[in-house]
Amino acid sequence: MKTQNVKTADEAVPPNAGAAPVSRAALWVGRVLSGLVILFMLFDGAIKLLPWPIVTETMDRMGYGSSESLARSLGAITLVCSVLYAIPPTSILGAILLTGYLGGAMASHVRIGSPLFSHLLFGFYLGVMVWGGLWLRDRKLRALLPLHG
Repeated sequence: MKTQNVKTADEAVPPNAGAAPVSRAALWVGRVLSGLVILFMLFDGAIKLLPWPIVTETMDRMGYGSSESLARSLGAITLVCSVLYAIPPTSILGAILLTGYLGGAMASHVRIGSPLFSHLLFGFYLGVMVWGGLWLRDRKLRALLPLHG
């Protein structure tokens, strides 16, 4: 019986696995994209923590009721995911968690028949910014997911 050679994550993507250095332009575009997402998500989480009347009204229209405790819980989750994304060593974990959060938001909009481009796809747009910004500024992610022309 043959055994397979299983590699650890560090062995699978060595630090200099052929990934070209990130150019200054790509680094700054990635930082700007990520910064916009972080600012938006921090604002979104903060208004849910308070919770502003528009938050509970919108939650009620979406069929979740106008529960302030649910709004606060969603606000805390949003803030934690955003902070994890903002900190470089945990940014990939934060991106994964934000992707799940945004996917849930998109599913909620599908369920109630929200407009496609302004509401339903907004989570998709943010998700593209999350991963695009991270890919542009993170050399290890570029090595893991190379895009060749």
